[in-house]
Amino acid sequence: MKIKIDYNKCCWKNGKCNCGCSCESGKSSCRGCAEVCPVGAIKRKNKVVIDYKECIGCGACVEACPNKALSLIG
Repeated sequence: MKIKIDYNKCCWKNGKCNCGCSCESGKSSCRGCAEVCPVGAIKRKNKVVIDYKECIGCGACVEACPNKALSLIG
C-alpha cells in the first residue's frame, strides 16, 4: 500500500504547523504522522514528504492524522 497526502487538508504548510500543536518546535506533545511512523519515512520540510523507499504502508500515519489528510491507496 502507498500513502497519499491531500495537501489541501494537511495542517503542515510552508514549513510550519497551522493546527496549533507547535510540532515544529520539537517540544510539543504532537503525535501526528511523522511522530507515529515506525520507520521514519515521513519528514516535515516545507511540506510533509514521504520517502516511499522507506515507507512500509502500515497506515499508522493515516490513523494519526487529525485532518484526514493521509490515505492508503493501491
